[in-house]
Amino acid sequence: MARTTQTRIVEGTPAAVFDLLAAFERTAEWDPGVSSAERLDPGPVAVGTRFRVVARFLGQSVPMTYQVVRHQPPHALELEGEASASRAHDVIVLRPVGDGATEVTWSLTLRGRGPMRLADPFLGPVLRRLGRAALDGLQAHCTGRSE
Repeated sequence: MARTTQTRIVEGTPAAVFDLLAAFERTAEWDPGVSSAERLDPGPVAVGTRFRVVARFLGQSVPMTYQVVRHQPPHALELEGEASASRAHDVIVLRPVGDGATEVTWSLTLRGRGPMRLADPFLGPVLRRLGRAALDGLQAHCTGRSE
């Protein structure tokens, strides 16, 4: 199992940043590790809402299905993702800082399935790099957007 936790201060209120993050089908707009994403369920995002995400991981396109397991606007969002060779658990916590800014802390755990479990001890540096890139992309996206 590999884990990383990254924190960034982004422009926007916690409610606005939460809305962007909860619209997980938009992750390809700001996360360079995601080549495409789509929502699989109609209606408002809530516990149980699913998304199909194609992640870029170690030079491969990895399709994953994510499901919201905790939805507490504007404070916390938690998702679990599954791919054929791995499982992901994302916990995103938001808190207001300063005037109109939000601290975003994103913890990601990745666990290999089957033979991929043998790679778990070596995935930490890759996961940290992907986490940094994702939050850097979120930070840049929020800076460039008007509210």
